[in-house]
Amino acid sequence: MPEPSLPSNAVPSSTVAAQAAHLLLSAHCDIVWSTKTFGQFDADQPTWRAFTGQTEAELLGRGWVNALHPDDRNLPYVVPSHLTSVFEAEYRLRHVSGAYRNMLVRMLPVLAPDGSIVEWLGSHCDVTQQRQTEQRLRLAMQGGRMGAWEIDLGSGSMAGSDAFKANLGLPPDSHIDYAQLTGAMLDGDLQHWQAVVHAAIASAGDFEIDLRVRWPDGSLHWAHMRGTCASDGAGNVIALSGISLDLTASKQNEETLRLTLAAGEVATWNWDIVADRVTADSNMARLFPVNADAATAAPLARYLDIIHPDDREQVSAQITEALQAHTPFEASYRVGAGDGQYRSVIARGRAEYAPDGTPLQLPGVLLDITRQKQVEDALRRSEERYRTLIELMDQAFCVIEMLYDEQGRPVDFRYLEGNPSFVKQSGLENAIGKTIRSFVPDHDQHWFDLYDQVVKTGEPVRYENEAVAMERWFEVFAARLGGPGSRLLTVLFSDISERKRSEQQLRQLADNLSEMDRRKTEFLATLAHELRNPLAPIRNGLQIMRLAADKPATVARVRDVMERQVNQMVHLVNDLLDVARITRGQIELKLERTDLKAIIACAVETSMPLIEAGRHQLRVELDEQALPLEADPTRLAQVLGNLLNNAAKYTPAGGHISLRALRDGHEALIEVQDSGVGIPAESITTVFDMFTQVGQNMGRAQGGLGIGLSLVRRLAELHGGSAAVASPGAGLGSTFSVRLPLLAAQPATSVAPAVPTVTAVTAVTAVTASGPQFRVLVVDDNVDAAVTLAAVLDMMGHATQVAHDGAQALAVAPQFLPDVIFLDIGLPGMNGYEVARALRRIPAGTNVVLVALTGWGAENDRSQSSAAGFDHHLTKPANLLAIGELLATLSTPKTLTDHD
Repeated sequence: MPEPSLPSNAVPSSTVAAQAAHLLLSAHCDIVWSTKTFGQFDADQPTWRAFTGQTEAELLGRGWVNALHPDDRNLPYVVPSHLTSVFEAEYRLRHVSGAYRNMLVRMLPVLAPDGSIVEWLGSHCDVTQQRQTEQRLRLAMQGGRMGAWEIDLGSGSMAGSDAFKANLGLPPDSHIDYAQLTGAMLDGDLQHWQAVVHAAIASAGDFEIDLRVRWPDGSLHWAHMRGTCASDGAGNVIALSGISLDLTASKQNEETLRLTLAAGEVATWNWDIVADRVTADSNMARLFPVNADAATAAPLARYLDIIHPDDREQVSAQITEALQAHTPFEASYRVGAGDGQYRSVIARGRAEYAPDGTPLQLPGVLLDITRQKQVEDALRRSEERYRTLIELMDQAFCVIEMLYDEQGRPVDFRYLEGNPSFVKQSGLENAIGKTIRSFVPDHDQHWFDLYDQVVKTGEPVRYENEAVAMERWFEVFAARLGGPGSRLLTVLFSDISERKRSEQQLRQLADNLSEMDRRKTEFLATLAHELRNPLAPIRNGLQIMRLAADKPATVARVRDVMERQVNQMVHLVNDLLDVARITRGQIELKLERTDLKAIIACAVETSMPLIEAGRHQLRVELDEQALPLEADPTRLAQVLGNLLNNAAKYTPAGGHISLRALRDGHEALIEVQDSGVGIPAESITTVFDMFTQVGQNMGRAQGGLGIGLSLVRRLAELHGGSAAVASPGAGLGSTFSVRLPLLAAQPATSVAPAVPTVTAVTAVTAVTASGPQFRVLVVDDNVDAAVTLAAVLDMMGHATQVAHDGAQALAVAPQFLPDVIFLDIGLPGMNGYEVARALRRIPAGTNVVLVALTGWGAENDRSQSSAAGFDHHLTKPANLLAIGELLATLSTPKTLTDHD
């Protein structure tokens, strides 16, 4: 993260622009980062880690500096005091491979509306290859004496590099102008130069020309000038620029070669067929060391003996064939040199014949093509190496030809070549010569557009995307084969579908872990709430027993309340232990032969108090046949009890619940149906998950830890069965079903007890007493908690009345006209917040003191109670001292007070 040095573009002034810039930079740069503290990283930078290999701990603060080249760590980076534009710097950064890479670094501040800096946004681009290319170009220009020049047509001024001046024989520190350039040209070359330049200016095109120039020392030299035209916005040529090369040595070599060829560098020979004598020039003698003077003739056999044994018979046959067929003679063969090596040559000739057709002589020439053969052999070996590499590599390789419609739009491509991995990576067999649409008619258009871009621009591209119709993901590198106008592409690609699936699985796993963490957090909060609920009546009971020790009836009633609440806590703890045992596979079923009807009777009996408390109608339907099971009766009763309890809790008062058990093939089907709150479609799949509560997301939470249904499913599965749920939707009830495997029928020896249809109706009883101080209404769905709190308040001298839900509280308040209302938040139906708002809208609740009484005690819970109209917030279990202190302060102005 450098301090920049050179300005570039405008600074974004909003976080939206910064986010857009971040996305754009991510698509074009190797590293993109942001930080709120200049010169330091204050957060993890994933792309920095991926490029440098530093860990998050290593890069934070100024730890990123350790990844810089040691010589670059103390460069004098200076940041202007009022930075308003993008700045750049360049340094060497250690890559994860261990090599140092040249990085072009850009950074800018993101400004707030008031001009202050919100954060710094920066990017690193790897320019190593660019710098290496520039260095090679500099070396090439220096080694090849390549100069650069520019002419301003408006002013007539000229500038040139030191190498350009050297091409004209001028020292580096000398001044150069256009008159000096043209003055150095020979007359004929000057006119040629002027004609070429004028033509280039007229067409605004490029030009090149070879010129002879006279140096100041009088020597004659050749210079190659290549240039291009620069135009203004109106299209007028305003300047010329280009390069120059000193061709003197090259021209001299060309002349030498021309003279060499003219002097007979190509060997000549003549075979006098009648006399069998071959005469040759000196070059021929050099190639065929026959140990004879060039002027001395030798028989043909002497020359044939020097030819490579593998070529000799073929050459002799070709000579005979040419003589007999009266056709030109041409042969390629190898000739033995004096150093034991062989040189490659081409011999050409045409025979001369007598009038009767007798061959007289065969004159010809000999070309030494050894160097050409070496180049061809090297090229062939190179092609073989690359071909072998392509054949063996795991990546698919192919050559394709782009196909276009009449409007010039890319619509298809044809496979021309492919390596063995092509079929494995693409899944296409026998594709050579065929088009992709012949295999995949609905192939995605973005592939054609991508390849069309490469064909037209000539710029290679690396691309990763999905081929939807092929049901595969590909990583592709495509480059144009040939120059402009070519429609051929070379494509390297790999099928990365498995990698993409793995990435998706990892993302899904991360989402699942996040969801489990969220549920765990909710579960812990719920557990705290559920444990606090029983503690409230237990604490109140202890206070009552202390104050009413001389009232045996009161003490007995309170003891019963405390016993029920302790049993509730034991039930919660047992559920937790069951979940732990099942999760660890430590639960042991006590299997025995039993009848399902007996288990149902036990479960119904256990759940009846809760069903009656909700004034629900319960209907039980049992199959007439016996339903024998190999099961743990206690655990199955627990399964059915959980389902019945859930139905009772999540069904509004006076609802309908039905329990059916019947034989379905070799299974017993148990269904518990209710007219309750129902389950939204999106929650159906998670109902049986751990820590999930049916009505929690609909404002209908009824207590519990969210593990009951999870126990239902797991216990059913331990019995070889299954559990399922169905619901038409929220507010439309639900049906839970359990399937269990039946035993083979045996003669019945006993009849299961009948379970009658039960109608349960409970009435609310009000406990009233004259109170010397305040009229207090206690609203809590936990009957024991409400009754014990009312009893405590009675003993404190207050007049009390009790309600167990929001509707009842709203009905009682206008008649009772309370001064204070202790209101539970987690009520069924209307929650405590909704009841508080409704009370504030009626005369009886306008001036009443509202006290939130709940097991939820976090700061946001207190804020919600204040917003809903509560004056005070008590966290269960509230002690007697806190209640007394609260009531003692009611004459003071209303302010939200927290009591523990």
